[in-house]
Amino acid sequence: MLVVVAPGQGAQSPGFLNPWLELPGVRERLEWLSAVAGLDLIAHGTTSDADTIRDTAIAQPLIVGAGLVSLLSLFPHPGSAFSQVGAGAGHSVGEITAAVGAGVLTAEQAMVFVRERGRAMAQASAVTATGMSAVLGGDADVVVAKAAEHGLTAANMNGAGQIVVAGTLEQLAAFAADPPEGARVRALEVAGAFHTSHMAPAVGVLGGYAKSISTHDPRLRLISNADGQVIQDGRQVLKRLVTQVSNPVRWDLCMQTMGELGVTAVIEIPPAGTLTGLIKRALPGVETLALKTPDDLDAARTMIAQHVTHSPIGTEPTWRLLIAPVKGAFKQLMSTLPGESLPVGATVGTIDTLRDSTPIVAPHGGVVVEWLVHDGDPVSPGQPIVRLHPVSQESTG
Repeated sequence: MLVVVAPGQGAQSPGFLNPWLELPGVRERLEWLSAVAGLDLIAHGTTSDADTIRDTAIAQPLIVGAGLVSLLSLFPHPGSAFSQVGAGAGHSVGEITAAVGAGVLTAEQAMVFVRERGRAMAQASAVTATGMSAVLGGDADVVVAKAAEHGLTAANMNGAGQIVVAGTLEQLAAFAADPPEGARVRALEVAGAFHTSHMAPAVGVLGGYAKSISTHDPRLRLISNADGQVIQDGRQVLKRLVTQVSNPVRWDLCMQTMGELGVTAVIEIPPAGTLTGLIKRALPGVETLALKTPDDLDAARTMIAQHVTHSPIGTEPTWRLLIAPVKGAFKQLMSTLPGESLPVGATVGTIDTLRDSTPIVAPHGGVVVEWLVHDGDPVSPGQPIVRLHPVSQESTG
């Protein structure tokens, strides 16, 4: 099974878009996305220096824009991607790119959203001098506890022995002087404490805009930064894009879900390299490819052909399926028979693990066509549970 992933802020480097502009149509697409974002993405991706593209308000639209044009180079006919890619995920701002790839948002919606995200996060960062540091090695629980001791937040749980902590510059300095046992601390060149309470003002801004953004349900399994769950509802995806700004990124749980789904190959889109490095360490045996330049496209297409995935979500309208967001045992709470209706918002069952229970809700209701799993059955993330016909189609004719 193939998973496509999109990197987050910090992956950009000066001039990384230069080779992509040699491909037909890329410059024109970037010019259009630049017009939407109100930024010259071509200049920032080719001639701007490292300090310029480190600016949050520039870095975020640049990364999303680069991801979108590379996806169109990899899948010139986007509709074909849904029958080839098993799942998608993005790290931090890369989740916006992944949401476009899954069909939740349009490219234009994404560029407006990320433009305002970058601006709002930059403004929130200007309130207090904050930053982030990577912690490499050490016991994860010890690292998190030591960070909390210094008033820091474990903002990115990246797995593979890497945690990013965030807070004020004074807190970070004290933490670096008192590092966790067996760990190395490295300051990151970012302009704020992202994915912490310091970003709360940005959440309010984005939440206001989100009320006017229309969405579609994902057409492939979309793995969420918040908890590694597979999300099937477009509004829920957008809500999570808003709240993730001030909440930790759980990339470790995203990789765990990939493993549970049975991933065999991962392609990271530009600016690529960071996530494939983490996946190599966390999921040994999974084939990875960092799509850094157009020279990597042939290898990527070969990988797609070898690991093609026929997603059950991509072959049916997504509003007809309820799927399992996590791995566990299905407990059926409603015995609705085929041909009978489920009310809007009905909880049809739960996915139970030793630690918790996740409700399975039918947000739009519908008429049951067939139950695809039964009470007590083990399920995997993204596995269809029940197939529904929309109520609206049943009541009109």
